Amino acid sequence: MTRVRVDLFSSLDGYTSSGGTDDNPMGEDWGPLTQAYVATRTMQERVFGDTTGAGTTGADDSYAAAFFEGVGAEIMGAGMFGLHSFGDDPDWKGWWGDRPPFGFPVYVLTHTAPRPSIPMLGGTTFHFRSGAVADVLAEATEVAGGLDVRVGGGIGTALAFLRAGLVDDLHVSVAPILLGRGHQVWDGLRGLELTHAVTTEVAESGTIHITFTR
Repeated sequence: MTRVRVDLFSSLDGYTSSGGTDDNPMGEDWGPLTQAYVATRTMQERVFGDTTGAGTTGADDSYAAAFFEGVGAEIMGAGMFGLHSFGDDPDWKGWWGDRPPFGFPVYVLTHTAPRPSIPMLGGTTFHFRSGAVADVLAEATEVAGGLDVRVGGGIGTALAFLRAGLVDDLHVSVAPILLGRGHQVWDGLRGLELTHAVTTEVAESGTIHITFTR
């Protein structure tokens, strides 16, 4: 049965990165927020192509591995795809090169739709939609073929699905840092613990992994 999943990164004071630029699209705080995640063996292999076995293991790596498992479709916002910066570039195909690390259909939410779909190497095809999030989710669920639908960033897209009650599994990786700035991760999510079971686990890096499961 298809489940809808979200993974987010947060600081101890509840912020995620903001203020991205063309050269640094995720913002200057993204590195500290994701340091433990990027250092895992799974990320080194799946995203950076390092098959030497380099990278950390343990709890952080377990959550990184789970991020990639059992997904049949993804939904992301226009900013995550890069349309806010490169929307006028007809050759723009996202940040990930010719072989994006998805391998399944990806639905990009944008007010500039309709736009032609973009097939990429490795099984990824980017589709562009401007409809209601519930309608896009229904389409993504159908093509996922019983696998899960993962809702990617940015934070606005993730919160839209969470506030609409459409998310079955939320994982928040809380880095042991204080930002004092950025986008608020928990904004508008009061009472989520009443509809979802909550677990926490502290990794060797000091990262706190919080999961909400419906």
